[in-house]
Amino acid sequence: MKIVIFGAGGRAGRQAVAEAQRRGHQVTAVVRDPAHHRDLVDVRVVAGDVTDAVSVGRAAAGQEAAVSAAVDLSVPPHNFFTVSSHALTSGLTQAGVRRLVMVGLAAIMPGASGTALMDEPGYPSEYRSFYLGHAVGLAELRRGDLDWAYLAPAGDFDHDGTRTGHYRLAAHGDPDSRISYPDFAIALLDEIETPRHRRAAASVREG
Repeated sequence: MKIVIFGAGGRAGRQAVAEAQRRGHQVTAVVRDPAHHRDLVDVRVVAGDVTDAVSVGRAAAGQEAAVSAAVDLSVPPHNFFTVSSHALTSGLTQAGVRRLVMVGLAAIMPGASGTALMDEPGYPSEYRSFYLGHAVGLAELRRGDLDWAYLAPAGDFDHDGTRTGHYRLAAHGDPDSRISYPDFAIALLDEIETPRHRRAAASVREG
């Protein structure tokens, strides 16, 4: 397949690129400044702005599916995730790309109690504005008509974890759960190749 990956320079994005390459897909890696990502090899690397629908549409032209792992910590989370979700919905639609898999956040997924993890007692609150930013971004996706999936780690990423080749879908979020970036990327690409979640969110944990 021809797959465009937004945020390809970040940790989740890089592993999505690597997993797509491993499976033989043609990858277009979208970053803000290609000069800073010369280590992305054997892929088409283009400059793009995930908050601009025209830029998204230009990068996605001729592609069959998209992954977004993009984030900009220099912008207020509410603004970034609202605008980027709208730009992805509009730009991908204009480019004729119907399938989007988004890298999500555990904090806004349901916990064992059924409420969002971020609202459960004892859950860390110092990054609540970031959590709420993700929540409005997901709400924006729901307003559009793309065929999307929102995948979040059940708890957090194991930043030093290696590829085991396994993952499993979790019934609910778990703050103690960890998954490596390479294994999370397997889940992302599985959702591209064989969609199981259509306009739905899911938690992923180590398998």
